[in-house]
Amino acid sequence: MNVTVDLSDGSSTGWTPSSDAIQQWSRIALECAGQTEDAELSLRLVDENEGRQLNREYRGKDYATNVLSFPMQLPDELGLESGAPLSFLGDIVICPQVVNDEAEQQDKPAVNHWAHLIIHGTLHLLGYEHENEAGAEQMEGLEIKALQILGIPNPYLIG
Repeated sequence: MNVTVDLSDGSSTGWTPSSDAIQQWSRIALECAGQTEDAELSLRLVDENEGRQLNREYRGKDYATNVLSFPMQLPDELGLESGAPLSFLGDIVICPQVVNDEAEQQDKPAVNHWAHLIIHGTLHLLGYEHENEAGAEQMEGLEIKALQILGIPNPYLIG
């Protein structure tokens, strides 16, 4: 499976991982979720102001958050069958300042936290949610599995 990540950096602060690392983390998330088709997603790095604005607009929460995901939504008028394979999965927005601050507060390597959030955002693009206990268990299980492949400890047992 090939995964293409289109990276747009609108953030001026904070450490960020390489494009290759981001692509690897997304691919592992997709593989753990059983995705076998080639995939593409976009990733935008934003500053805290833009992160706050997007979080307020799309989630009604007035603070900069670490990651937002926007799964691809095709208009019904296109007549494509539900569940038809699409190569473009959607958009992930990450605020590096928030991610790096959280990693420091949680006393974990920033690279581990970044990997977790890229995997988390990628799973959201596939439709996984954590709004209820069953969904959270399923999504967290996939995250833990993907992180284990990378040699990263279970983030839900740390901190």
